[in-house]
Amino acid sequence: MQLLIDLFPIIVFFVAYKVAGMYWATGATMAATAVLLALQWARERKISNMLLITAALVVVLGAITIAFRNPLFFQWKPTVVNWLFAAAFLVSEFFGKKNLTERMLGHAIELDAALWRQLNYIWVANFTFLGAANLYVVYNFSEEFWVNFKLFGMLGLTLLTAIGQALWIAAKTADREQEQKET
Repeated sequence: MQLLIDLFPIIVFFVAYKVAGMYWATGATMAATAVLLALQWARERKISNMLLITAALVVVLGAITIAFRNPLFFQWKPTVVNWLFAAAFLVSEFFGKKNLTERMLGHAIELDAALWRQLNYIWVANFTFLGAANLYVVYNFSEEFWVNFKLFGMLGLTLLTAIGQALWIAAKTADREQEQKET
């Protein structure tokens, strides 16, 4: 359910783009993001930092895109968001007892510190790559291709990373269990 909620603005953008073009899609995404903020506030009486940062970028870059009639500003949003996430995951290695990956998944799985660090770096690499891939598509393909990539390509690449992560965790957990049996 949370995945659908998180994907709501992207799906709204995609549908609005197909129906009415970039500028209407940008405005619709801004409205969808406002709805997400309101929903999260209504449900939890707080707004996550991730959503707050994303919403700020949607509003600022969306407004600039509409005001200057230049889609490039909004096309940069996925890169900025992904690179901010990469930076947050990287910085989390140096502050606090747990990195972001361990804070998010530590309740569900048990790994030693070195494995949490490796897993965290996988997400740093993923977000860095997604930001770069977005720019590559923006500057080398049509706007319509970018819109399709934004929904299907970026989501697909993130899903592949999550599946790879799950397989990696399963392998490391199996190795750990085997080592415990041998001792």
